[in-house]
Amino acid sequence: MKLPRHLILRCCLLFVGLLIMAFGIAFSIKAGLGTSPISSLPYVLSRFTPLTVGTATIALHITLILLQILLLRKRYDPLQLLQLPAALLFGWLTDFSVWAVSAISAPSYPLQWLLCVIGIVLVAVGVSFEVTANVVTLAGEGMVLAICKAFPLKFGNVKVGFDVTLVLIACVLSFLFLGQLEGVREGTVAAAICVGLIAKQINRPMGRFAKAHLE
Repeated sequence: MKLPRHLILRCCLLFVGLLIMAFGIAFSIKAGLGTSPISSLPYVLSRFTPLTVGTATIALHITLILLQILLLRKRYDPLQLLQLPAALLFGWLTDFSVWAVSAISAPSYPLQWLLCVIGIVLVAVGVSFEVTANVVTLAGEGMVLAICKAFPLKFGNVKVGFDVTLVLIACVLSFLFLGQLEGVREGTVAAAICVGLIAKQINRPMGRFAKAHLE
C-alpha cells in the first residue's frame, strides 16, 4: 500500500524537526547555562546515572506516556501511542547531536551565551516543524494535553506548571545526588521565555508551507 505524498512529507518534516530540536538541546548542554525545562530532568539524570541524555529522555517520555494512560483511562486515544516511537527516535537523535557537537567549546561567558542562543533558536525551529508536521506530539506536550482533557484547565497554564514541575524535580535531584545545581541556570529561564515566542513567529511561514504542500 502506497502512502499518500502529504503523509510522507509530514513524517519527513517531523524527522527534521526532531533532529533540529535535538541539536538545540546539544548546543544548550554545551553552553553550560542550563537546558530547556523539558530537557533539564534528563540532563540531571544523566549526570548521576549510567544513562545518557538521550536514554534519560526516552525514559522520561515513556513515563509520561504511562501517566497519560493512567490519567485518561478509557478516554486515552490509542493513536497517541505513536509518541513511543517518536520518543525513541528523539532520544537517539539527542545522543547523536550531543556526540556531534562534542568538539565545540565555550571558554568565555559571551561564547556560552552564543551557544545558548543557538540552542534556543534551534529548539524553537524544531518545535515549529513538529507542530507543522501534525503527525504526533512528543510526550511532554502530550502530557499537557492529557491534563487539559482530564481537567478544565487552560493549555498555557498547564504548560507553565508542567515546565516548572520538571525544573523543580531536576533541581531537587541535582542537589541530592550532585551536591550542586546543574542543568538549571539563566539559560533555562531564557529558553522557557523565548522558545515559544520564536516558534510562534516561525509558525506563520510554516503554516503557509503546510497549506501549499501538506494538505
